[in-house]
Amino acid sequence: MALTVEGIEKRYGAIHALKGVSLSIEAGEVRGLVGENGAGKSTLGKIVAGVVAPDAGEMWVDGDPLRLRSAADALAHGISIVAQELAVVPHLTVAENVMLGREPRRGLAVDHKELRSRFLELSEQVGFSLDPGARLGTLRKSEQQKAEILRAVARDARLIVMDEPTAALSSDEARQLVAATRRLAAEGRTIVFVSHHLDEVLAVCDNITVLRDGRFVRTGPSESETADSLVTSMLGQHLASEYPVKSTPSRTGTPALKVAELSSSTGLRDVNFEIWPGEVVGIAGLVGSGRSELARAVFGADAHDGVVQIDGERTRITSVRAAIDAGIAMLPENRKELGLLLERSVTENISIPRLSSLTRFSRVSRSAERQSVGAMLEKVGVRASAADAPVGTLSGGNQQKVMFAKWLMTSPRIFIADEPSQGVDVGARARIYELIAEMAQQGMAVLIISSELEEVIGLAHRVLVMRKGQIVSELADESVQAETILGHAFGTAAAS
Repeated sequence: MALTVEGIEKRYGAIHALKGVSLSIEAGEVRGLVGENGAGKSTLGKIVAGVVAPDAGEMWVDGDPLRLRSAADALAHGISIVAQELAVVPHLTVAENVMLGREPRRGLAVDHKELRSRFLELSEQVGFSLDPGARLGTLRKSEQQKAEILRAVARDARLIVMDEPTAALSSDEARQLVAATRRLAAEGRTIVFVSHHLDEVLAVCDNITVLRDGRFVRTGPSESETADSLVTSMLGQHLASEYPVKSTPSRTGTPALKVAELSSSTGLRDVNFEIWPGEVVGIAGLVGSGRSELARAVFGADAHDGVVQIDGERTRITSVRAAIDAGIAMLPENRKELGLLLERSVTENISIPRLSSLTRFSRVSRSAERQSVGAMLEKVGVRASAADAPVGTLSGGNQQKVMFAKWLMTSPRIFIADEPSQGVDVGARARIYELIAEMAQQGMAVLIISSELEEVIGLAHRVLVMRKGQIVSELADESVQAETILGHAFGTAAAS
């Protein structure tokens, strides 16, 4: 066996992340690790790669017992990790990042000609096309992800843990990664592939291990599995239809939100749209079409010109505080950089927008705070035991639900969700979809921005398609189809 772990335990305060997990992986195997967010799959991957120390349990690599003290210690034993949080040096070139710590030298100086040559050889081997001289910090996250994978290969790792490696990649780039992973396995490398994208897990893995609530459930060959069979094991039950039944908004009276002739220095041009109470409107379009820029402008994060009306009254949204005071909430695309204070507790993160209402005589009423936060945790589906934990220790799905709780504390009239299910597993995603449907049923106007067309179609009553900073089409009812949306997004369909 290339890797064996037995009885692995890990706690983060009150959160019992891993409960006696044992498994074995053959040399040259691609092993999938799947489970809901919070099931323990990323924690197990980090323990294998030396990033996190287990509280109990044993680990063997190539038959030898191994107790890792750090990621550097793991690397010395031929184990590397490609983590969700990229460890790049932005001011160095792509080639310098990939060969970091393995630079060829001529005397004391780095041999840049040889470094470039080795990088190009490595790129061809893995199948990635990257400019070796480009500064890595100037590239898209997907390109940085590729460089991280190349660095693991450059370090001659025999066992590579890939933790959500396709989270920042397009579908084409994800297919390239799947092909590259198979090539690495063919060379005899062992891959631990942690992902919530079940189609990719089924495509790339030899065997798949399911974890649930920190425990080992089962391992099976990928050819005997389907997405449904994996979901059933992950949840312990069959998952019903992914999208909740849509209520029918009346679209009469006054729109909850009306935007007219909105333009900005970020590329928006004369944007016009309306959302009624109880309506879910989806924004679709290609990367760079202006979807997130529109959300940021409406939420006051970016300066803009134009008219914004809330419940029929013209409102000046000159800042995020002005937007919140006007009844607008926004779930940002990047929860870790823009949405949460990772070192602070779950309670503190949720109560931040309402601190003034929880304060008496310049002091926060902790009992009122706990009561309000507890009710909101129950509503979004996060265990109350997590209330005092740093939010950064929670799984991605629970972090996303904490962001929903944070903004629902403000009782908004208008809720903007940018990529609401990004980095979230099927179980957490189902609860998030339910929350969106519940908000609409309670009369909230919801604006959904998503790269996943199925998500937009499954949740929205109407879809607005953007291209080059403008809304080019409004689709509803039978016209809300993936082919139609893409036609307008690419500019190959007539405007409607």
